[in-house]
Amino acid sequence: MTADGDPGDDLLGRVFLARVVEPGDDVGGRWVREFGVGEVVRRLRDEGEALPGVSRVRWAGLVARAARAEPERDLEAAQAVGARFVGPRDAEWPRQLDDLGDARPLGLWVRGRPSLRMWALRSVAVVGARACTEYGTHVAATLAGGLAERGWVVVSGGAYGIDGAAHRGALAAHGATVAVLACGIDRSYPRGHTALIARIAEQGLVVGELPPGDHPTPSRFILRNRVIAALTRGTVVVEAAGRSGSLSTARTAQRLGRFAMGVPGPVTSALSAGVHELLRGEATLVTDAAEVIELVGDMGELAPQRRGPVLPRDLLDPAVRAVLAALPGARAAPADEIALGAGTTRDEAIARLYELRALGYVERHGDGWKLTRQAVMSVRAGRDPS
Repeated sequence: MTADGDPGDDLLGRVFLARVVEPGDDVGGRWVREFGVGEVVRRLRDEGEALPGVSRVRWAGLVARAARAEPERDLEAAQAVGARFVGPRDAEWPRQLDDLGDARPLGLWVRGRPSLRMWALRSVAVVGARACTEYGTHVAATLAGGLAERGWVVVSGGAYGIDGAAHRGALAAHGATVAVLACGIDRSYPRGHTALIARIAEQGLVVGELPPGDHPTPSRFILRNRVIAALTRGTVVVEAAGRSGSLSTARTAQRLGRFAMGVPGPVTSALSAGVHELLRGEATLVTDAAEVIELVGDMGELAPQRRGPVLPRDLLDPAVRAVLAALPGARAAPADEIALGAGTTRDEAIARLYELRALGYVERHGDGWKLTRQAVMSVRAGRDPS
């Protein structure tokens, strides 16, 4: 079988290699690019001449794996759970994964009806700590729900904590979500998320590189994160300690030219320390779905301007505000003194003072003017008199 031959042969070859080569192995990826799928499979199956870039011990280990690979059986196992294998030749393949170069997946196992390629075009990753706080859970669910309501696909890793909250937030909003697993597509990991992953497969997509039956390992979780980063337009980290694996997702996103974003938390929380360190670099601070979409969305999808409430004094003419500011807080003052403080004439100050009296800001005391009690109290409280 060759890279330019029968598409069916290419599919079987990639399924075979997915059982032999670990995810993210750029040496194996280089072999496929330089020699073609068919030649790599032939040498591994026939124990032929070792391919370049590996030791004899490593080659022997790969050959031993190849002897046990049964691609037809893997395809049958996937079909039994409603999954399919998607390779770079397929129309459903998300082209942005090619940005990973030789470390791109040999193919992906996909459970669910929607097209992975179409969903990935408008997707955002929401990731974070497994042992998260109530704050993190709330933020992740709210953020994911807001993205889903606006037509964005929420991608995460299906794990406990922030991942699970993000998936549930998207599902609660009747939106789209994708779980990228670090194990075989026919397994639910963690086991406590069996029902959640089944629901995602029913309403969304469950994706993985590893063949059916394979189990997760610490290194496979880290390597899985590169797929999440490459698949999406940007990655949001909600909570992460200094050594959290979710930080690798954001940093991979940065290297690939995607957006890396972080949600700030309490400065006293160790679970936000990693996010804060990320924000001190090139990541962007975000607080809600609108701010995420402003970064990753199309031109013109701007978040609303953040500002405090508009108070009545904000609507005053600048000259009137200047006269108001010139009034002492605890006593009456003559018009001459107020005019001097406002930088205007006495007649102009008097005219503005009468405007302020009509609005309830000042009152006249003989020849002087004084802030009303309500105005003084509102200034102290940061609000206007009503």
